[in-house]
Amino acid sequence: MKYFSPEAETLSQDAVKALQNQRLQAIVQYVLKHNDYYRKKYADAGLSDAGSVRSLDQLPLLPTISKEDFRKTYPFGMCCVPQSELREMHQSSGSTGTPVVMLYTAEDLEQWAECMARCYVMAGAEPGDAIQITPSFGLFNGGFGMYHGARKAGLFIVPTGSGNTERQVRIAKDFNTRIFTGVVSYAVRVLEVMREMKVTLPPLKIGVFGAESFSEGMRQRIESELGITAFDIYGMTETGGVGTLGQDCPLRCGLHVWEDHYIVEVLDPATGKVLPDGETGEVTITSLTRKALPVIRFRTGDLSKIVSREKCACGRTHLRIAPITGRTDDMLIIKGVNFFPKQVENALLEIPGVLTQYQIIIEEVHGVKDIRINVEAEEGVSGYMVEKHLKERLGFSPKGDVFRPGTLPRQEGKAQRVFYKN
Repeated sequence: MKYFSPEAETLSQDAVKALQNQRLQAIVQYVLKHNDYYRKKYADAGLSDAGSVRSLDQLPLLPTISKEDFRKTYPFGMCCVPQSELREMHQSSGSTGTPVVMLYTAEDLEQWAECMARCYVMAGAEPGDAIQITPSFGLFNGGFGMYHGARKAGLFIVPTGSGNTERQVRIAKDFNTRIFTGVVSYAVRVLEVMREMKVTLPPLKIGVFGAESFSEGMRQRIESELGITAFDIYGMTETGGVGTLGQDCPLRCGLHVWEDHYIVEVLDPATGKVLPDGETGEVTITSLTRKALPVIRFRTGDLSKIVSREKCACGRTHLRIAPITGRTDDMLIIKGVNFFPKQVENALLEIPGVLTQYQIIIEEVHGVKDIRINVEAEEGVSGYMVEKHLKERLGFSPKGDVFRPGTLPRQEGKAQRVFYKN
């Protein structure tokens, strides 16, 4: 098993905790010294002695933050360094209001590159491997994050960016792409275009996918049809970008979190109380080594659980969390049944002949919600088969139609799966 930073990735849990205690104390004192917003937030919470927090046990004494804190302070209100020290910025789309901004010093970019390089090597990347980066190079952090990490890991960068899928396939063939990065739904589109072009990509072996959660069924389809091993990489704008938090290893026993850089808590979404290991709740992150815009107890909205703090068979010792099952804000309630879109995907892909393109349409008439699920499938799959299986797995019978392959709308990037119709 290979590591990018062997000593850091294989620290004992005792050493990890000691390092986290030291870095937690330092980062709390750092934000209190350099940021008015954090000082006021802690004072308003009655924590005039917040700087005395010295250990992981005391972390729950501090208030949490959320996307709303980022939006209130846009663009520099949570920044801890003068603008002259900033070297890069990225932000969310802002489709639901004021965008969330992440700012970077040179040290922050190095930290991001380190975390990403660890992920690449954990996936099996070797120096000189051709890596095709399909996320856009712009305000969204995906393209630049993949790029910074690829340079750090010594990879051969093929910076295609998003869109023009036929060109993506030709470039992958011409430059012997071994590693493909992007969103998993775009990998589905690439596969369709490869079929249309009658092209195969023998050198392609590794897929590193982030920005959208995907089911185990989707992973298996992608791996089987593209002939790759697919990895689930984790990170977000607020933590510093893609890959900052970690990734799964080839053994598929959870997402390894880089605990020397981040503390993970899992909170009850309703009460904010810390949940014990093994219970599903809201992933909450404290960054320990970021300079421009550290986050302390950031509630991500992602739902997961801590699955192990034991050493993994891959040799890495940092804790592992389960793949993200959904978000606190994307749970659907239809006819008294609570479920997440990822559960629909898992159920659909269990049906022989059902393909990877589908739509979940929420219809509301006179205040009553109903659901329609449209899916592409091969000949022989009927609407009754789909409805029956979803009834068995989800507990209700959705309306919906079965479409011929290639007839549902496609997106070049991140797929839209849920639609609302009044």
